Amino acid sequence: MDTRDMALAIRRHAVQMTHLGKSSHVGSVLSLADILAVLYGRVMAVDPADPRWADRDRFILSKGHAGAGVYAALAERGFLPREQLKTHYQNGSKLSGHVSHKGVPGVEFSTGSLGHGLSVGTGMALAAKRAGRDNRVYVLLSDGECDEGSNWEAIMFAAHHKLDNLVVAVDYNKIQSLDLVANTLALEPFADKWRAFGWYVAEVDGHDHEALLAALDVPAGGRGQPSVVICHTTKGKGVSFMEDQVLWHYRTPQGDEYRDARAELGLTGEGETADA
Repeated sequence: MDTRDMALAIRRHAVQMTHLGKSSHVGSVLSLADILAVLYGRVMAVDPADPRWADRDRFILSKGHAGAGVYAALAERGFLPREQLKTHYQNGSKLSGHVSHKGVPGVEFSTGSLGHGLSVGTGMALAAKRAGRDNRVYVLLSDGECDEGSNWEAIMFAAHHKLDNLVVAVDYNKIQSLDLVANTLALEPFADKWRAFGWYVAEVDGHDHEALLAALDVPAGGRGQPSVVICHTTKGKGVSFMEDQVLWHYRTPQGDEYRDARAELGLTGEGETADA
């Protein structure tokens, strides 16, 4: 599948999943859909037929509240049936609101408590190094969770141990739960902070698939230092009235908003009404 088609599919799934489950965080999923599409569609070595393949690349969604995006990406790669996505956030479903590894093939670690994913990914990368494996570990952070001190401990640790099999992507949409990042706890100069900690830094348009591919597809052991790709993104990307709006961190698309979002994404003929 072309990664742009995959990103559109992730966005369509996200709008439908959050609507049916009456859940939130749709803006966060729309923000990172392109990053997920490039990772799962072009970059990471994973096998839907053998999700626990020992030499697979690992992926951790540290911003676990955008779990609907990972479930959608996994469905598009064949890890789980697309039909299962409609159970998201509903009683008895394995597809919880925050991403969970319990009974979901392809998910490495349950997240949702912000600031912990990078520490886990750093441990995975160190373990791979010590075992002599050349698989890579990818961790996707939100900008807001970079307020958490535990991230900076992991950033320092990874550079100290020269974990060049570790790649971090930051979904830098500049909006967190209740306000702009700059108003909550300013991160700038953001790239310089990573460089000061000993990381290789790339900055890209987080919706440009060629730029994402070039920055994220880093060979393990190639640089002698961990890499971070700061992805400048738009929260709510793909649905005009959700873009760059703090409101859509928690809001659920219903009624006219759901119909309009579906129309903008070309989501029709799904066998359900907009009021389902």
